[in-house]
Amino acid sequence: MWRCASGLARNRWGIRRLSSVLRRHVVDEGDWSYSSEWWDPASEGHTCFSKLSSHGNGIVSVAAYPTSTPSVDQWLMTEKWLQHRYAAMYPELNQKDCQFKVLGYQWRVLKFNDDTRQSTVKVMAACRPSDPGSLILMQQSHCLAVPYVKSMVSVGLTALAASSFDLLNAVIGKKSMNILCIGHGGGTIPLFLASKIKGSNVHVVEIDPVVVEASVEAMGFPSFDQTQQFIWDETLKSRISIHVSDVYDYIKKDSNIYDIVFVDAYDGDDIFPCKLWDINGDFLPHLANRVHPVHGTVVVNLHSDSDVPTRGDGDDNSLFFQSLLPLGKYVRKVCSAYKGHFGEAFTVAVPWLCNITLVACKGKIFDRRDIVSGQLASKSNLVEALLNLKFSCLNYVKSGLMVVK
Repeated sequence: MWRCASGLARNRWGIRRLSSVLRRHVVDEGDWSYSSEWWDPASEGHTCFSKLSSHGNGIVSVAAYPTSTPSVDQWLMTEKWLQHRYAAMYPELNQKDCQFKVLGYQWRVLKFNDDTRQSTVKVMAACRPSDPGSLILMQQSHCLAVPYVKSMVSVGLTALAASSFDLLNAVIGKKSMNILCIGHGGGTIPLFLASKIKGSNVHVVEIDPVVVEASVEAMGFPSFDQTQQFIWDETLKSRISIHVSDVYDYIKKDSNIYDIVFVDAYDGDDIFPCKLWDINGDFLPHLANRVHPVHGTVVVNLHSDSDVPTRGDGDDNSLFFQSLLPLGKYVRKVCSAYKGHFGEAFTVAVPWLCNITLVACKGKIFDRRDIVSGQLASKSNLVEALLNLKFSCLNYVKSGLMVVK
């Protein structure tokens, strides 16, 4: 979940379905310059999923919006990949039955109570012309549409790499990497990590089965049901496990030791549950016991306490506004709680949004901002190269960094 910084322009864009619009050349399909395509207050999009939750999230819905990328002339490459993948899965079929046609791409936005935006993903729809009922919906794992997600991934993995973890061998599959994602949403973070890190074992804990259902049915998250076709890379089956459970119950029974944990859990009232940060509660001690004692890293998505307008990196006032964000009482309490249980912590501000990324680490001494900044900067290029990121990792690492005292 995120909050848009106040004062940002949100003009309506008249974009035709599956059409292209003129804009500056952008390599990253999830660049914030595309946000107007799926975040237009004047448009509710097309609702493609809606169901009442019994776990406090109200109406869980998914809205679809047209996207301008990839352009039609890029679809042929994807169609060929799908054909080769399907032919490998079903060698007994003839070539005609293995052909695929891309129908188009859309943004899909997960909402609670038709108001609170929880996740945004890009999906591709395709089918086999020989079987019009063979529609598949594939979430584009490489596309991270919301800046706070890029911040969590960039800063979290950079901190992990700076804490002596061998990220290189995890990425190429020579070393295992245990990852815990608390909160599923549309499945953006777990799918991204599983697709980028061959040695990953991603465990996702989500309390609401309706959220998982929405991600699979309407947001293109892969179904691991054995009765369903699995057109993705087959190895993803072994890398992602979804646990529909209260995270407190799960963590008490869990025996895994995690290298990194991502916490992004907001309910239908847009509240980060107190039990996930209560310094005197039982959750944080249990979580601390499940994190690696030397390089264990925990990454938490937080709202700032006030809608201070953050701006892009090119604005001279950007760092000034970003430096104000972590100072509210709520954020301070959460940061203090995680620092108290994990030892060291720092925060960065998320560009364009009123969000904070909190990182708590074991085994590192983050007592000075310049030391932290230097350690992270030295590893950011490594993370960017290893994961083949289409955005600058360093820009998120250096955004209003502050050490939690």
